[in-house]
Amino acid sequence: MSKKPLIVALTGGVASGKSTVERLFSQLGVPIVDADKISRQVVEKGQPALHQLVDHFGSSILDQHGELNRNRLRQIIFNDADALSWVNNLLHPLIHQQTKAQFSRINAPYLIWVIPLLIENHLQDQADRILVVESNLQTQQARLKKRDKINENMVQNMLSSQTTNEIRRRYANDVIENNGELETLQPVVEKLHRQYLELAKNHHVTRVD
Repeated sequence: MSKKPLIVALTGGVASGKSTVERLFSQLGVPIVDADKISRQVVEKGQPALHQLVDHFGSSILDQHGELNRNRLRQIIFNDADALSWVNNLLHPLIHQQTKAQFSRINAPYLIWVIPLLIENHLQDQADRILVVESNLQTQQARLKKRDKINENMVQNMLSSQTTNEIRRRYANDVIENNGELETLQPVVEKLHRQYLELAKNHHVTRVD
């Protein structure tokens, strides 16, 4: 029997800087469970979910190597609400299953669960604490255009598919505002790290290994 780690859900809008905050926690030795990485693993070449995607959308979503062309799929689902819902219904249970499996293997005071759609998918009750990373809309738009090389219409579709900073704040225990430079984030993350270690001391949920 061992103690379950405190689960800190790290969430926020697209291009808000979640990956940067995730990296800073990782550098402090904190275990990371990343829903985005898991979402890529469940649609790798040879995985059943990829076959189901191809059956539904056709082989045009594959690249020349037979792997998922994520940009092509994104263009489809962010311009079609029904397609987005279908993909979510296919992938989210698989991602959730793999997430739980990773949780069970971690032996640490706390872990960071990176999950962009925590609120949208009503998973907030599965975290012990919620950390929201947010940026202003102009910063998000600029980062998205630069990062993904997409047009204004796609930027707006991606942003509108997610909930707002105001709604995320209703569920947040902690908020990081990320509109500036990396140097401003480091001390904030270090302070939260110390805080979470203290909270973990009083986290008494146990599991049978």
